[in-house]
Amino acid sequence: MNRSEAKYAAELELQRAAGAVLWWKFEGVKLRLADGCFYSPDFAVMLSNGELEMHEVKGFWQDDARVKVKVAASLYPFRFVALTHKRGAWQIEDFG
Repeated sequence: MNRSEAKYAAELELQRAAGAVLWWKFEGVKLRLADGCFYSPDFAVMLSNGELEMHEVKGFWQDDARVKVKVAASLYPFRFVALTHKRGAWQIEDFG
């Protein structure tokens, strides 16, 4: 994990202790987008209601990464979110 990912893992642990998150796994899911093209979200997160989300932590975006998240969101029945830590808070971008 890089520093941003480690910071978010600590946040997920706080949410797990508070009961908002039941489970999370770093790079625990690999999704096929096309032949020979895969995407592994930074975190698979199960919320307290049982829903599974894919969370991507970014310091900055490269174009191919944004495209992969958008394609994955169109193919799979999970909520995909990207998180960036700025000014002491997590900024969330929802991909659906």
